[in-house]
Amino acid sequence: MQHSANSADRATNSANRLDRLPISRFHKTTMVALAFAYFFEFADINTFAITAPKVRELWGSDVSHIAYVTSLSFVGMFIGSVVAGAMADRLGRKRTLTLTTTWFSVWSLATVFAWDMPSMGLFRVLTSAGLSAMTVVAVVYINEFYPRAKRGKFQAYVIMIGICGTPVTNLIAAFVVPMGEQTWRLVYLWGAMGVFFLLFLRKLVESPQWLESRGRHDEAEAVLRDLEGRAAAEHGELPVAGAPVATTATKPGLGVLKDKKFLVPTILLSVLWITQTIGFFGFSSWAPTLLAAEGVSVEDSIFFVALTTVGAPLGSFLAAQVTDRFERKWCLVVFGLVIAGSGLLYGLTFVPALVVVFGFTVNLFERGYTSLAYAYSPELYDTRGRSLGTSISYGVGRLSNAIGPLIIAGLYSGYGYRTVFYFIAGTWVVGALALALFGPATRKIRMQAASEGGTPTPESA
Repeated sequence: MQHSANSADRATNSANRLDRLPISRFHKTTMVALAFAYFFEFADINTFAITAPKVRELWGSDVSHIAYVTSLSFVGMFIGSVVAGAMADRLGRKRTLTLTTTWFSVWSLATVFAWDMPSMGLFRVLTSAGLSAMTVVAVVYINEFYPRAKRGKFQAYVIMIGICGTPVTNLIAAFVVPMGEQTWRLVYLWGAMGVFFLLFLRKLVESPQWLESRGRHDEAEAVLRDLEGRAAAEHGELPVAGAPVATTATKPGLGVLKDKKFLVPTILLSVLWITQTIGFFGFSSWAPTLLAAEGVSVEDSIFFVALTTVGAPLGSFLAAQVTDRFERKWCLVVFGLVIAGSGLLYGLTFVPALVVVFGFTVNLFERGYTSLAYAYSPELYDTRGRSLGTSISYGVGRLSNAIGPLIIAGLYSGYGYRTVFYFIAGTWVVGALALALFGPATRKIRMQAASEGGTPTPESA
């Protein structure tokens, strides 16, 4: 690989040049491409839950078989996210994004042909691995292309569009599953449509920050000049970039695990994602079942929960309005505490209107919380540790839900309905306290970079 003879090119950190670019057609195209991938990620992640009752009936499976597939899916998510983090460091962000999206689409298509519960379980594990892998790479990709002062908003917009995949898939499933004995398979065919993300590939480019981290300065320079040229053609003369910052090429590997600057945020973010995963899936997965078990009709419980999910895309929109205006750490703390309070009140009332109101509030702030967390997580690392750190912490969070349902089932059986909601609220409080006490602030760094023309600090590179 030939490198430029110009030492300034070698010293230029791409972050300071990308940060001062105005939002251009490239950023908007990237947002649409990633929102498309997220749409089918959110669509596919719920397909088993939607089709499980029909599959269980056809194959004579019991509840334990459904639990087995669900738990293994979260193990698959952990494996997929960690593997994707390492892949993105070795192969690049764009290539890994391509591979992971193709992977989950192919295995979702394979699920169309599942013939029994073990084959279903295998295909769902492999699909889930790809879903989680795509998510963490997309989070990193957004972090490395959008200006610090605006990346949180665009991360939230991507989630807001993508999360619509859940209600759309629910509507499709409600229409096709009752049509016949085997029409449930069409839901997985729909989930496989994420493969059309490949049509966006020629519009995307490799991350210059990743190219620089591998010593491929000429390629990083070519990408940067192309993006700067396109931005200048749309907006006129660009602001002057900050002073070059020396960069050192690094080899990807697990040696970064020994670095305190990597380990400390990874532990913190693991707590964030564990409490988010158990708190969210504990609520969304068990709410209709627990309501029905407490005497609310199955039809009413499903209808109540369906009404509450309207808050999800609105939550991402709310996050987009606050994420770059305020300190993300404190937004996460406030959102987490609101979720804890609303979730607890949801479990303490059986008045239909209040069930819908509190459930709506949980969904609203939880999706906002997730959008904020996606923007916050990669900011705690430099380029060398960003992909692996984000993937490990996110993966550990998903792995925690392999035991979360067992804890909730045990609490319900041993101590009753309300105890489950005390537990779920408690997990959100733990996450909020961890962030309040140990979470680094990132807004000052983002604002400093914006005001100084994009000059990054070394720890935020």
